[in-house]
Amino acid sequence: MNMLRTDKRACQACGNPIQGRADKKFCNDYCRNHFNNDLKSRDTYNPLIRSINNSLQRNRKILAGILEQKGESAKTSRDSLLRQGFHFKYLTHIRTSKNGRLYYYCYEYGYLPLEKDSFLIVKKKEE
Repeated sequence: MNMLRTDKRACQACGNPIQGRADKKFCNDYCRNHFNNDLKSRDTYNPLIRSINNSLQRNRKILAGILEQKGESAKTSRDSLLRQGFHFKYLTHIRTSKNGRLYYYCYEYGYLPLEKDSFLIVKKKEE
């Protein structure tokens, strides 16, 4: 089966003719990257969304860093998390354990509130 087309198609970014596969949309990698970056910055990445995504990524990095130093699970304090720039209001999901305790997650890293403003940091196991 021949995937090459001979009719004239235009690059979605610059309008230049495209040669090659039938499903090709851009004339080169630069045009593809430019088109997709422009689309993201214009439509879906308004300042509020960008700020929330940055906070979620920062929270994930902080939790990952704690586990990287201490192993599979680790205890830490609220003050320690706050000093590192952790924002408790941003999380991706909540899971309830078999005994009814709530774990708050930033992607695959989570924390369980304990007594005296301390937290148990965990990483979700692969299912």
